[in-house]
Amino acid sequence: MWVPADVDIHGIDTFANYAITAYTDVYYADYTDYTRHGDFVKFPTISPRNNSLGLNDFQVSCRYDGDKIRGTATLQYGDIAQSAWSATYNNIQEAHAGVRLFNTLWLDGGFFKTHFGTENLLPVDNIASSLSTGTYYEPYYEAGLRLNYDPNPQLEINLFLLNGYNMFEDNNDRKSFGVGVTYKFNDYVGVGYTNYIGNDAPDSVQISKLRVAQNVFFNYHKKKLKIQAGADLYIQQHADITNSQMSGMAYSGLATVGYQLKPKLAIYGRGEVFSDANAILSPAIIDASNRLTGYKLWGATLGIEYKPVDNAYIRLETRRLQMATYQDIYLYDHTYVNYRYEVMVTAGISLTLLKGFETRN
Repeated sequence: MWVPADVDIHGIDTFANYAITAYTDVYYADYTDYTRHGDFVKFPTISPRNNSLGLNDFQVSCRYDGDKIRGTATLQYGDIAQSAWSATYNNIQEAHAGVRLFNTLWLDGGFFKTHFGTENLLPVDNIASSLSTGTYYEPYYEAGLRLNYDPNPQLEINLFLLNGYNMFEDNNDRKSFGVGVTYKFNDYVGVGYTNYIGNDAPDSVQISKLRVAQNVFFNYHKKKLKIQAGADLYIQQHADITNSQMSGMAYSGLATVGYQLKPKLAIYGRGEVFSDANAILSPAIIDASNRLTGYKLWGATLGIEYKPVDNAYIRLETRRLQMATYQDIYLYDHTYVNYRYEVMVTAGISLTLLKGFETRN
């Protein structure tokens, strides 16, 4: 909790801190996958328009942390909001309020950024700017209740009651559940586990589509080296596209490594895999054996980052996405192929517009 060093808080019954911050990220991107001008490329989130200068995100966030109540609201605008967010609430990134129940136990309710996954949503919060394909198929946002417990500075536990997977508005009369647990061994190493359990099929669907999604992740940052790694595993009932009585499975994984060459210059690389044989998450297409299957791919990313100041960055990044044989989903030079090359430049800056505290005796 932020309290100015020159303030004596003895005798104060209640104190709170508040902040208003802003963040923006702009980009230029070029993909070998053809799209009409103005359309989004496949897997659109970060830098989603081809051969275009664009605005990934402009957002303003307000945060209030009191002794008994707290709240956060973030409004956003840009291509991320249009390509990857709720059609109804695409300008609301998060908006939630909470009340302290006991010591470090809080109950929050409203719209949240997702608790699930390895990578964060925004380029500023990740080593790389683009998101892996596995992250693209994870939920970005959620609505419901969160029970937050921080028994010590190392451990954080969150329990969620949610409307559904990647949705603000519920689409049936059932609720979903989630767990998020993180543990910091020290200032350099942290691990976590997140999950999602829910059946998001419309009420008109008679068979259960119960989905159990699990994620584990690992973060390391010491001196010049950064590592971000994780894996997802999905199991869903009645998901096999060749036999509706069988359950299906999908998995993904990523590992990103960044290295600080100089105080303002860093390089990074990422490897990723994604496999959805039963088309739980991705569209169904014909594979090499003339059977229906979901997407299977691997990807490799390389980038360089320059930070003129601590709160700003410029990144040049390239990636190859390679689909499985016969999964020719990209249009390149008037021919459908199973690979895509990407080049993007992103530049972002974060600002604190207002920050302070209040006291009540």
